[in-house]
Amino acid sequence: MDFSKWKGYMKFGKWGKYLITILVFLFIYLFVGDQSLVQFSRRNKEIKSYEQQTRAYRKETEKAEQMLQVLNNKDSLERYARELYYMHENNEDIYVIEE
Repeated sequence: MDFSKWKGYMKFGKWGKYLITILVFLFIYLFVGDQSLVQFSRRNKEIKSYEQQTRAYRKETEKAEQMLQVLNNKDSLERYARELYYMHENNEDIYVIEE
């Protein structure tokens, strides 16, 4: 093969080498490395999922705190134990009626 043939294919004009350089840098910026645009979008998705998890955990924490406040009262604690765990006092009979 003759180099002069390839030279004809490689003509880009006056601004061709600048265009190739810009395209190479754009490719590197968009797709290569830890600071690429692709990695940036992946990290944003991770952050959003972590924020959703944080909100869910905060709701669970609030529910647990409310339950703790309810259970700090002796009467409500006794009621809770009787209803969920069928606990009873001495000389007391419990009848469980299933519907």
